[in-house]
Amino acid sequence: MKIIVIGSSGAGKSTFSRQIGELLRLPVYHLDLYFWKPGWVQTPHDEWVQFNTQLVHNKAWIIDGYYGRTLDIRLQAADAVVFFDLSPWIATYRVIKRRIQYHGKTRPDLNEGCPESLDWPFIKLIWNYRRDKRPAVLEKLSKHAGHAKIIIIRTPKEARTLIRNIQNEGTSFFEKR
Repeated sequence: MKIIVIGSSGAGKSTFSRQIGELLRLPVYHLDLYFWKPGWVQTPHDEWVQFNTQLVHNKAWIIDGYYGRTLDIRLQAADAVVFFDLSPWIATYRVIKRRIQYHGKTRPDLNEGCPESLDWPFIKLIWNYRRDKRPAVLEKLSKHAGHAKIIIIRTPKEARTLIRNIQNEGTSFFEKR
């Protein structure tokens, strides 16, 4: 089973990915961990494309992260896509909460040397995700709906329900019906 989990920062992708990874006994790859080198240095584009191309060839996985420039690589390989389409209020609150929780520390889904930070451009990116990124995401998802099961999560309650469904059905929940 190959599952990608996408959405804005603060949507709950990493937590959700860890939870379903444990339930399904699948390896979880947090893209932030691989993209950001110590000191918040980005991976060069060609290297990032190569990494994603190699990653999707693994037998089974959960990949957590949006990274729009390489999203098509993951979408083409995925059996299922979980798109966290939460309110900007929720995502922004969660990012602020995360910043406080990990003050001066590195989150488990980030590379060492990338301490939690928060600035106005990042908040604006989260706040405007639905307006700026969502239309393109939905268009890409519609193109891949023929071969991948698409699940859109709009509320934290829907995410909890999805976790319960996965607990009950395992990987069969993600099979296209």
